[in-house]
Amino acid sequence: MSNATIPKDPIERRILGIRFFGGPASQAIAKIRPGGLLVVPAAPALKDMDSDPAYREALLGADVAITDSALMILVWNAIERDSLYRLSGLEYLRELLLEEDVREPGNTVWIMASPKSAATNLGWLRSIGIAMNPEHVYMAPMYGPIMEDVALVAMLNRLRPRHVVVTIGGGTQERLGLYLKRHLDYLPAIHCIGAAIAFLSGDQVHIPTWGDRFYLGWLMRCISEPRRYIPRYWRAFALIPMMLKYRAELPPLRAS
Repeated sequence: MSNATIPKDPIERRILGIRFFGGPASQAIAKIRPGGLLVVPAAPALKDMDSDPAYREALLGADVAITDSALMILVWNAIERDSLYRLSGLEYLRELLLEEDVREPGNTVWIMASPKSAATNLGWLRSIGIAMNPEHVYMAPMYGPIMEDVALVAMLNRLRPRHVVVTIGGGTQERLGLYLKRHLDYLPAIHCIGAAIAFLSGDQVHIPTWGDRFYLGWLMRCISEPRRYIPRYWRAFALIPMMLKYRAELPPLRAS
């Protein structure tokens, strides 16, 4: 088994200026349950920490950032001689879906990326006993460089769910999460879990527990859609020199 041993107490590390949580999923959920923003940064987006001010601001403004990136964990543990545990977004979501207050009707709003994804994901949620009123499902529009969604804010302020689960793409979902945190008139637990639900529902390639545990999710995605994912993960290797140079420090923003 390639994962480090799960620590008995929550572990935090500052990596590239971001405070990462490397404890078990149950403790991450306990940290965010009172309200706040949880993000799951992946290497293809993390590599833009020094060039994307809005994404950078969202990660720094999060209350919990979990150690989803296998590449980040492998590099960090090698250069720091550490044993930081990787808590993947998939592992986190599996645990989150066992929570009674998440499963209770009316307690959770799901933000979906497209009607097709929504149909697949909602069908799978129903198959595991999580049904919801259609008004608790929101179809995300195509967001531009300036994050704004007045309709979503009004909907959440009206429904006041305890949990908001965001399933849109990395780099955008974090910006949306920070926008909601700043503009809602109350603070729910905002879980930016991205594609994790798609790996369970069948909307994307299925990633079994063992594949996630042994850091093979990226490979399974590349095999399923090579033209889409191989270039994406190839570009993610730009994260390595950034980590070697800055380690715990926040990289300066590069001039645009």
